[in-house]
Amino acid sequence: MITLVRRAVAVGVLGAAVLTGCGTAPAPQAPRPASPTAASPSPAKSRPPTLAPGPAGLTPVFAHGPRTGGRTVALTFDADMTADQGRRAAAGERFDNPELIAALRELGVPATVFMTGRWAEEYPRQARAIGRDPLFEVANHSYSHYAFTGGCYGLPTVARTRMRAEVEQAYAAFRAAGVAEPMPYFRFPGGCHDRTALRELTAAGVTAVQWDVVGGDAFATDADAVARQVLDGVRPGSVVVLHCTRSAAPATERAVRRIVPELRRQGYRFVKVSELIGAADGRR
Repeated sequence: MITLVRRAVAVGVLGAAVLTGCGTAPAPQAPRPASPTAASPSPAKSRPPTLAPGPAGLTPVFAHGPRTGGRTVALTFDADMTADQGRRAAAGERFDNPELIAALRELGVPATVFMTGRWAEEYPRQARAIGRDPLFEVANHSYSHYAFTGGCYGLPTVARTRMRAEVEQAYAAFRAAGVAEPMPYFRFPGGCHDRTALRELTAAGVTAVQWDVVGGDAFATDADAVARQVLDGVRPGSVVVLHCTRSAAPATERAVRRIVPELRRQGYRFVKVSELIGAADGRR
């Protein structure tokens, strides 16, 4: 879950810097992670776009799409559930937000859902429905929602030797839930990462996806305030981070119903993260 976050404004590889908002010459496309390809998509279907590895082969980091060439914006939603929150879910706390997903469908808004493996295990029917809906794409937010660096908003920390396994275990949870083709994109819990984390995930073949607009919906109850923060921050190519967690982000669905019509009035077109990455990669 993201609380106070500073913005990252670079697109493509950010190297060793820790993301505070949580190019290289053209190179061969990075391979998809071994885990999601086990779903065996049709060979006639093209692979999702990814960024080429960064300097020293580090995992590439994407923060926003091109600022020119049209008004596009990607709404992304973190479906957070930490591995040790099972008792809270069993006691009735809701880490899902079906009303939000229904609103996106009603409004016809494409979106990218960054899902933890633990969330997919808790809500397999919802994970499967989201993953099979062409309006959405499912991406990886780790299995446990533990941080990949120390001092990350109070989250427990993943051991360096477990970092790649966190990504692969999440993909396994997606497949078990019936998400056939999760995307080769990864979002660090809390947005926190460093050079060590980028190096440990290189073999997973993912593009790390951050953001340049913080929705501010975590623990917020004022939908208008969330909407204003998003509307004030969006620029062409923006990636907006919001949440799909009812108990910790109760105002998100109402905020989306304010954000979407206003951005459309301003001429914005909603896209998935994959479209922004494809556009960014094609312009390097």
